Amino acid sequence: MAYFDAASSAPLHPVARQALQASLDEGWADPARLYREGRRARMLLDAAREAAAEAVGCRADELVFTSSGTKAVHSGVAGVLAGRRRVGRHLIVSAVEHSSVLHAADAHEAEGGAVTQVEVDRAGAVSVQGYAQALRADTALACLQSANHEVGAEQPVAEVAGVCREAGVPLLVDAAQSLGWGRVEGDWSVLTGSAHKWGGPSGVGLLVVRKGVRFAAQGPLDERESGRAAGFENIPAIVAAAASLRAVQAEAAQEAVRLRELTERIRARVPRLVPDVEVVGDPVRRLPGVVTFSCLYVDGETLLHELDRAGFSVSSGSSCTSSTLTPSHVLRAMGVLSEGNVRVSLPFGTAAQDVERFLEVLPGAVASVREKLGAPVPSTVVREDVLVVDAIGKLCPLPVIELAKVIGEVPVGGTVRVLADDEAARLDIPAWCAMRGQEYVGEEPADQGTAYLVRRVS
Repeated sequence: MAYFDAASSAPLHPVARQALQASLDEGWADPARLYREGRRARMLLDAAREAAAEAVGCRADELVFTSSGTKAVHSGVAGVLAGRRRVGRHLIVSAVEHSSVLHAADAHEAEGGAVTQVEVDRAGAVSVQGYAQALRADTALACLQSANHEVGAEQPVAEVAGVCREAGVPLLVDAAQSLGWGRVEGDWSVLTGSAHKWGGPSGVGLLVVRKGVRFAAQGPLDERESGRAAGFENIPAIVAAAASLRAVQAEAAQEAVRLRELTERIRARVPRLVPDVEVVGDPVRRLPGVVTFSCLYVDGETLLHELDRAGFSVSSGSSCTSSTLTPSHVLRAMGVLSEGNVRVSLPFGTAAQDVERFLEVLPGAVASVREKLGAPVPSTVVREDVLVVDAIGKLCPLPVIELAKVIGEVPVGGTVRVLADDEAARLDIPAWCAMRGQEYVGEEPADQGTAYLVRRVS
């Protein structure tokens, strides 16, 4: 079985396993106690903090360990907003942040705060100007991920941090996806990370708050972790997290070259091997091991099951893999195709032959899913010069399949009116038009669902 979902959770690094096993015998006692076992546990905790701080590029007394990366994000956002409440209650986030950041923003907005989302381009990247324009006199905090978790796009963190610093606004960086590859550059103020993303054990996050940043920890607190993360520290897991972070960063430069070559191989060959595929995300400014593509006329969940049966563990941001049947917020913000979406994220040590085997299996898997899905005969009726496709009650990718089948039945300049009540159509039909060189005119209300208008260009 080839595991290609490191962006969700990386396999436990050998160094993490060794450190975890070694510290189980020494790090079980309460590090706040003064007897021998407590002092031994405190030494392990302090050494782990020093190692993690060195890897992050901060002072040891600026870093605390939390119970998860999500907890670190929530604590970081809430703490800075509370600490700077006299400045204002305006929060800035990008439209493609991890759900932990967006959930924190939703909670802030529900409590009366203001939130501005900065849009991204089709490659998934924000612009520095977008953040500069979003800054206001009452802005308390800005958030920006270092790299995107779905398409791997690296963000201009250093440049955005500079703009925020000039305005006197702290920048919180969610570095979960990138920290294993190295330090986050720039004059950021707050940083979060998650150990299981770089090959450490799950259940360990880190929160860094630079000296001078106004911060007021929220919720019930105790004396542990400088009062910023309540509860008994999981010292063996923390030791393993810090040890593995240093280990993967030491390997990162050499491994990045190798994984970039493998993902370039996928980016270049998938569109040649599989018809009607769009590779999404920035082709250059991206994480070394992540490549994402979307296949037209494919049910994403079915495709993932097909690849799983063939021996490949991959993930998806497709609307069809969500329990809510709504498109990924990242793909929606980028304006790219959501149906049949596949994210390949290669862990350290991925073998080239596994990638080659994936490229051999993928065309057959996509063809099999397309055949199983069956593109049903569309229900069409001609009304004057407009062809109407009734896809009411049909989920993605059926509305797009039916559109593709009939677009040739109207003359160049003619219009197809697609009736659909699946929310994913709002993203997938314009994305299909961009891929196939047709003109997306827009949408209008219909008796049932929404009418999407497409003009044939070629």
